Amino acid sequence: MSGHTKTTADNKPLRQIRSFVRRQGRVSETQQYALTHLWAKYGLSLAQGKLNFNEVFAGEAAVVLEIGFGMGHSLISQAQQNPQQNYIGIEVHTPGIGNVLVAIEQYQLTNLRLFNADAVEVLKHCIPADSLALVQLFFPDPWPKRRHHKRRLVQPALVELIRQKLKNAGHFHLATDWQPYAEHMMTVLSEAPGFINAVAPKHYSPRPPERPLTKFELRGQQLGHEVFDLVFVKK
Repeated sequence: MSGHTKTTADNKPLRQIRSFVRRQGRVSETQQYALTHLWAKYGLSLAQGKLNFNEVFAGEAAVVLEIGFGMGHSLISQAQQNPQQNYIGIEVHTPGIGNVLVAIEQYQLTNLRLFNADAVEVLKHCIPADSLALVQLFFPDPWPKRRHHKRRLVQPALVELIRQKLKNAGHFHLATDWQPYAEHMMTVLSEAPGFINAVAPKHYSPRPPERPLTKFELRGQQLGHEVFDLVFVKK
């Protein structure tokens, strides 16, 4: 990292555009207990620098990274159903982090670890190049107002960063129920160097069986929301 801070014309620090807002929400007593007593056991930090996955998980296996796991129901389900794979979840929503910590302890999930940090910083500083089998980004904030589009997480710079961290033939799987954002995702990924659509150019994917159907998605279906899955492969 450079030792120089970017500044504006009047020499004030330049604020980095964030794709998220830290909405803390209500933390239950159980979640708070987990945050206080279990984070040291199951949490990862930016201060650790580049991770050695064999040390993090005490063994070699394919690593799946999920960005923004919310309350973690999908991530927990995948870790339970696929003990042969390792999972890293990134989230800034405190109740969701607490919820997953509770599940890790309850089900003794040795294949799941968490970051409470900005996903871009985690990717830049903690994930080795050519190391991930799959990156998942499910239902990110669509920032629907035009003036907020710059906050959308799916942008060319992030896609290139993810490409660098994926193994050859690794997958980037995205899902959204906001059609304008789905179209934005399709444009960005279709134009991204080093990726190819897993189905066909400009085509959305059927929901892969490895993506569990969440309560959020079921609620959206009941409201008539269509869900769009995109799967791209690193060439």
